[in-house]
Amino acid sequence: MSRTMFKTVVLSLLMGVTVSGNCNIQAKPDENKNGFKDSLSLLDCSKLEAVKNKLEAPEYANVYSDLVKSANKQLEDKALSVVQKTQIPPSGDKHDYISYGPYWWPNPDKLDGLPWIRKDGQINPLTREGNTDFESKNVMFGNITNLSLAYFFSDEEKYGKKALEFLKVWFVNNETKMNPNLNFAQGIPGINTGRGIGIIEFAGVTNIITAIEILELKNTIDKETSKQLRLWFTKYLYWLQTSENGIFEKNTKNNHGVWYDVQEVSILMFLNKNEEAKAVLETVKTKRIATQIEPNGSQPHELARTKALSYSTMSLRGFTQLAYFGKRLGVDLWNYQAKNGASIKKAFEFLKPYALEEKKWEHQQISSVKKALQGLNSLFLMAGSQFNVGEYCAIGKPKDGVYSNLLYHCN
Repeated sequence: MSRTMFKTVVLSLLMGVTVSGNCNIQAKPDENKNGFKDSLSLLDCSKLEAVKNKLEAPEYANVYSDLVKSANKQLEDKALSVVQKTQIPPSGDKHDYISYGPYWWPNPDKLDGLPWIRKDGQINPLTREGNTDFESKNVMFGNITNLSLAYFFSDEEKYGKKALEFLKVWFVNNETKMNPNLNFAQGIPGINTGRGIGIIEFAGVTNIITAIEILELKNTIDKETSKQLRLWFTKYLYWLQTSENGIFEKNTKNNHGVWYDVQEVSILMFLNKNEEAKAVLETVKTKRIATQIEPNGSQPHELARTKALSYSTMSLRGFTQLAYFGKRLGVDLWNYQAKNGASIKKAFEFLKPYALEEKKWEHQQISSVKKALQGLNSLFLMAGSQFNVGEYCAIGKPKDGVYSNLLYHCN
């Protein structure tokens, strides 16, 4: 499988954070011997099971085939870890994650290029090379997601065992595991060694949680490893909630704040801290919806960006995930309307004419508008499927009827 196809499969699957439900996985004789959960925290098992029962149908056959092909390739891959990078973090500990701000570039007016200067929306390739952990993290998170879903849908244990190997290398093994902090994420040479906004690089931990729970459901993980993984997430959550960078990101008033909440709530749910998760979700009403969405549904902080359509979609995807979590825990964000009239539904209505191509995007979008619209359509499919909105299903459903992922389906 080509690298482009692999990324397409992974990215489509990474979109799938939804509400929970019971899983009817074929149990082994000693099922639940370790006391694991009998459902997933972040995915709707009933929908996954429905898709699993019709994988040979035309609408799913191709994407399932691509998933298995990717997983087969990943069976031969070596695990990556934070200790393999060439750069040494400011702490002197290679177990610390490090990355650079993607839109920052060496200053051409300075001999040493310092301090770096910002070019919004333009990714500096130096920030994506192997002297940081960003690309290794993306590959590992993508591999773990792919393998765990391939295991769920195929019941082939080899995929689960490989996913477990990758999980141990990144989160558990003393020689290779990442320290549970992002102190040095998205640093800017010449200005700082790390920033709170780098926390968004770990939005994919939601998929890692699902991977862990799939392995637990099928008893492919031992109790001690499960304990160590939860210990890592417990420490990371504490860092999120108490560190200077974490507090900064929590108080950010754009998509970064939304995605901080997604991480915090998903980890709380994983750790069975549902009351704390509900408390965070309650704050989303006044802290996020009322302040980051306008009465007409626009998101001004995202419209100000050079990739305004992409960021508006990404931010609304985070809001939608929070609404799913709320549905799971009894906090109704989907129907909530702030005193000024702002709501998640209004944000969808603002973007709907562009998804339908009734209007051309009039704000700045320096990258592909076509690709951004594809992402927007997939978001409508996600919302339509999970909140039973037929109109949104119709907007997001592929014209050829062939789905690009296995996690959403509209009747």
